[in-house]
Amino acid sequence: MDTRLEISAPQIVRKSRVREGSPFPLGATWDGLGVNFAIFSAHATKVELCLFDDAGETELERIELPEYTDEVWHGYLPDARPGTIYGYRVHGPYEPEAGHRFNPNKLLLDPYARTIVGELQWGPEIFGYQLESGDDLTFDTRDSAPLMPKCRVIDPAFSWGRERSPAVPWDRTIFYETHVKGFTKLRTDLPEEMRGTYAGLAAPEVVAYLRGLGVTSVELLPVHTFVNDGPLVDKGLTNYWGYNTISFFSPARRYARNPAFAFSEFKEMVARLHDANLEVILDVVYNHTAEGNERGPTLSFKGIDNASYYRLLPDQPRYYINDTGTGNTVNLSHPRVLQLVTDSLRYWATEMHVDGFRFDLATILGREPHGFDEGGGFLDSCRQDPVLASVKLIAEPWDIGPGGYQVGGFPPGWAEWNDRFRDTVRAFWKGDEGMAAELAARLTASGDKFNKRGRKPWASVNFIAAHDGFTLNDLVSYNEKHNMANGEDNRDGHSHNLSWNHGVEGPTDDPEIQALRERQKRNMLATLLFSQGTPMVLAGDEFGRTQQGNNNTYCQDNELNWVDWAGIDEGGRALAAFTRKLIALRQAFPVLRRNRFLTGAYNEELGVKDATWVLPDGTEMDSEHWGDANTRCFGIVLDGRAQASGIRRPASDATLLMVLNSHHEAVEFSLPEPPAGQRWQLLIDTNRPELEEPEPFEFGHPYIVTGRSLLLLVLRPERGGGAILTAARTALLAGTAPPPLPAAE
Repeated sequence: MDTRLEISAPQIVRKSRVREGSPFPLGATWDGLGVNFAIFSAHATKVELCLFDDAGETELERIELPEYTDEVWHGYLPDARPGTIYGYRVHGPYEPEAGHRFNPNKLLLDPYARTIVGELQWGPEIFGYQLESGDDLTFDTRDSAPLMPKCRVIDPAFSWGRERSPAVPWDRTIFYETHVKGFTKLRTDLPEEMRGTYAGLAAPEVVAYLRGLGVTSVELLPVHTFVNDGPLVDKGLTNYWGYNTISFFSPARRYARNPAFAFSEFKEMVARLHDANLEVILDVVYNHTAEGNERGPTLSFKGIDNASYYRLLPDQPRYYINDTGTGNTVNLSHPRVLQLVTDSLRYWATEMHVDGFRFDLATILGREPHGFDEGGGFLDSCRQDPVLASVKLIAEPWDIGPGGYQVGGFPPGWAEWNDRFRDTVRAFWKGDEGMAAELAARLTASGDKFNKRGRKPWASVNFIAAHDGFTLNDLVSYNEKHNMANGEDNRDGHSHNLSWNHGVEGPTDDPEIQALRERQKRNMLATLLFSQGTPMVLAGDEFGRTQQGNNNTYCQDNELNWVDWAGIDEGGRALAAFTRKLIALRQAFPVLRRNRFLTGAYNEELGVKDATWVLPDGTEMDSEHWGDANTRCFGIVLDGRAQASGIRRPASDATLLMVLNSHHEAVEFSLPEPPAGQRWQLLIDTNRPELEEPEPFEFGHPYIVTGRSLLLLVLRPERGGGAILTAARTALLAGTAPPPLPAAE
C-alpha cells in the first residue's frame, strides 16, 4: 500500500447534505439558502471540502465534492451558512519531478476565500515533503490543519449609502504612499484600539490631515492577507511591508480592530476616505505567493495544482522559475490563473470600491514564456475589461527576470513608476556632473519614454522616495545604508542610493549642515511637485520622517517604520507647511500638470513655444549647453498660452518660470524679458520658504539664486491678471500653517 496516500480522517460528528452545485462562481458563495463551493484544479483526482468548528480548531467533516466540470470541482451545501469555517484537501499525484505536489495531508486555503481566520504557525507539518530530510522528493504524512489558518464563508452585504468614488482626474492626482498600520500606530490623539487599523486610517483626525496636505489618492502597501516568512519569525522579525500574499481576495485581519470584521472595516475605511474625496489605491502582489520554491510550505496553490499556478522550468518542472527573487512566479499564461487575478482585481474594484492598483513587479504580469509582451494575456485582459479599464492602473515596471526593465514599455492606459525620475533628481541635487539634459527630460514627464501611442504625461509616476529605500530625510542625511537591524549584516537593501549626507553621517547639530539639508528637502519636493507627470509623495517625507538610515525596512514592524507624530519638531512642521504650499500651487496652475507632452517646438498658430529653456544670462539654451557637464543652473519657461485645453479656467493661461541651481554657490540669474505690460512675480524660493505673498520682481536686475535652490515665478499683467494673482495668493496662503498635525507632547 502506498503510505503517501494515508491520511487521518476526523471523527465524523455530522454528515452534511451535499448537491452537485455549480462550477461558477469560483470560491464559496452564499446565495441566501446555502453555499456553493467551487475550486479549480486540472490535475487533481479528488477534492475534499473540510469543515471546522467555529474556533477553526476541530475538523468536523470531510465532504468529497461530487462534481467536476471544466476542470472545476464543485458542490452545494444547503445547510451551510455565512460563518462556516472551511479548507480543502486535494488528492492527486505527488510527483515533484513532473511538477505535481498533491498531498491530502495538507489543509489548503481556497484561492477565492473572502476571509481568512487564524494565523499560520510555522512547523514541519505545513511542508508537503519531510522538512527534516531537506529533500523535496520525500512525502510528509503529518496533518497540517492544526497549524493552518482557515477560510470563512461571508455574507457580502454592506450598506454603502450614498458613497461614490472621487474619480480624481489624472492631471490632478497626487499619490500618497503609506502603510495602514504604520501611519496611525503612534497617533496618540486616537483611541488605542484604533491605532494601526483600517478604522484609524479613516478617523476624522487622520482624514483631516490628508485633506489639509492636499494629496488626492492614498496608496496603501499590501492589504491582501499575507504571512510572516519563517526565517523572519525565527529572528523575531515580521513581514511589515506585506509582500508575501497568500490570499488575493481577503483583507488582512491584522489591520482590523476586530479581526472577525476585517471585511466590513475595510469597506468602512474606503467609504470614509471617499466621503473626504480621497481615492484608495492598493499595492497588489500577483507576481508570487508566500509558498516559496520547491522547499517552501504547502499552503494553497502548490497543493491545489502546482503545475498550473506556477511557472516551472520547462525541462525540470521540479524547480520554479524565479523572476521575482522570492522563490516562485505566478503563471499568468494559464487561463484559470489569469482568471483568478482578474477576478480578484474586479472584486476589489466592484465589491470593495477601491479606485486603482499599483502592481508590484508588474513586468512579470506581462511576461509570457517568450518574454515580456505588452500584448500579453494579462495586459490585454485589463485593457478590454470595462471595470479594470476604468480604474487607475500603475505598474512597477521592472523585475529581475529576462528583459525585466520595462519603464515606458507598458501599453496605453497604464501609468508607471519612473525610477529614472527618482535617480536623476537625486543626482542633480547632489551635484553630479552632466545631469542637465537628463533632468530636462524628467521634468517634462519623460517624453522620451512615454510620448507614444497617445499616452499622456500622467503615465509617468514621479517620485523621490518610496517605501523601498531611503526616506527623503535620510536621503540628505546618510551616504551609506544602515540596515543592521534586519539581521543580514547590512548586506540587504540597495547600495546605489544617490544620497549625500552633506558632511556628517546621520543626525548633526551643525547649523550649516542642517540648513542645507532642509533646503535640499525643499528642492526635491518642489522638483517633484512642479514636474509634469503624476507625483507620488512618501508618507512622512512632508515633515522629514527618518528610518535612521535603514533603506530596507521590510521586516521592521516597530518605531523604525511607524510614523513618529510626536517627534515632529518645528522644522518638520515648517516643511509640512511648505509641502502644502507646493501642492496648492500645482493644483492652482494647470501649466504644471499639462495633459500634453512639452516639446519646445514653436507653435506658429499661437505664436508661442510651450517650453523654453534659458541660461542664467537670460538667453535660450542650445545643444552646446546641454552637452556641457558643468551646466548646473538653468530655467524653463512654461507658456500657459500653449496649453491644449480649450476650456479657460482661472489662471489656466499663466506662464511660469522654474529655475534650478545645483551649484554650491549662488548664481546671478537674469530673468527673460517679459512681454510689454507684464512682470515676473516670485512664488517660491526654496532658500526663503516663509514667502507668503507673490513678490514683484523688477526686470533688469538679476536675481541672486542661492546655491542649491529652486525658484518658481509667475508672469502677471501689470494691470488685470486678477485670476492669476488670486490663484497665487491662495496657494501661498495654504502654506502659512501646516496641515492639521497632532499637538506636540
